[in-house]
Amino acid sequence: MELKRVVVTGLGALTPIGNTKDEYWDALINGKSGAAPITYFDTENFKTKFACEVKNFKVTDFIDRKESRKMDKFAQYAMVAADEAINDSGLNLDEVNKLRVGVIWGAGIGGLETFQQEVLNYAEGNGSPRFNPFFIPKMIADIAPANISIKHGFMGPNYTTVSACASSANALFDALNSIRLGYTDVVVTGGSEAAVTIAGMGGFNAMHALSTRNESPETASRPFDGNRDGFVLGEGAGALILEEYEHAKARGAKIYAEVAGGGLSSDAYHMTAPHPEGLGVVEVMKNCLENAGLKPEDVDHINTHGTSTPLGDVAELKAISKVFGGHAKNININSTKSMTGHLLGAAGAIEAIASILAIEHGIVPPTINHTTVDENIDAELNLTLNKAQKREVNVAMSNTFGFGGHNACVLFKKI
Repeated sequence: MELKRVVVTGLGALTPIGNTKDEYWDALINGKSGAAPITYFDTENFKTKFACEVKNFKVTDFIDRKESRKMDKFAQYAMVAADEAINDSGLNLDEVNKLRVGVIWGAGIGGLETFQQEVLNYAEGNGSPRFNPFFIPKMIADIAPANISIKHGFMGPNYTTVSACASSANALFDALNSIRLGYTDVVVTGGSEAAVTIAGMGGFNAMHALSTRNESPETASRPFDGNRDGFVLGEGAGALILEEYEHAKARGAKIYAEVAGGGLSSDAYHMTAPHPEGLGVVEVMKNCLENAGLKPEDVDHINTHGTSTPLGDVAELKAISKVFGGHAKNININSTKSMTGHLLGAAGAIEAIASILAIEHGIVPPTINHTTVDENIDAELNLTLNKAQKREVNVAMSNTFGFGGHNACVLFKKI
């Protein structure tokens, strides 16, 4: 069976550094940090008092007030990003065969704020179980693609992938395969997350996963830096329209890039820590290259998982050196989490968008906030430190890893 080619024809982004795809890209190449003191709740008793919140967002500018109240914030973000991507793609929704349009979405947690609020309401109500009738449908992780499908009438495959921080990269790979194998012509894919909540911040603080650089939030996310002390929690959504190549060509669609392939693996090592030698990461990148029919020396740019954790950053760069050998020093490696923070289940989607736009514009966004060399990191690697770098990018790889050892990797190439 001959696999069909898959291309990207639409992009949408709602992030801590920009509320549209274009705003997001402009902030990326200019090295803008999205980290700031938390505004959603009182952080007086929290070890970490900052995050990368979405800013200047008013949901009723996009969604009817009555309908928006039926959605958790993570689903609202999904709807907004998906609508931007659909509009960007130029799809004629009156003509497209909606039986062959799917929605495959990623979310690591889902409606955490809704769950938190309903439990608090119960506790404050003297044990009276007066739950909101929309509690369950607002909370469940699969409701985001369901809402997108319901709004537009898309009747193809519809589900959510949950693999912690690898969730939306998993969704991208599933969407790729759905089109490759001929099950769909178009898939709306991506991911969303809204975990900047009391429960989210408290939980990650309890794990000692978050930076506590409260005196300087904007510099707290510092992947590969010798003084990094944990990740910065972010929120938002990224959406991509994947389309069968001939289908896109027939309607004269703008094509951003081809989805060359993807890969999956497991660390099979620890609940939260990566394998110190990055063995699972080595396998996922090898799998991705093989799936795409590409060689290590074909890759120009890698958007790393790069969360700014002491263990994770070193393990990933070790894996890159093992897979790419001498060519590793020719690759522009970066971590856009230095600007956006870590969007958990949405990370793979917004970083895939950054990788695709690097191909389109011939610019690799920087890894900001780097001031101190880490002696455990190979000094010959080009980590695109502190300033964007212009270069031709023909092939870009995006790495995304999740608690539990879930690894996902996607490759995009110029078309």
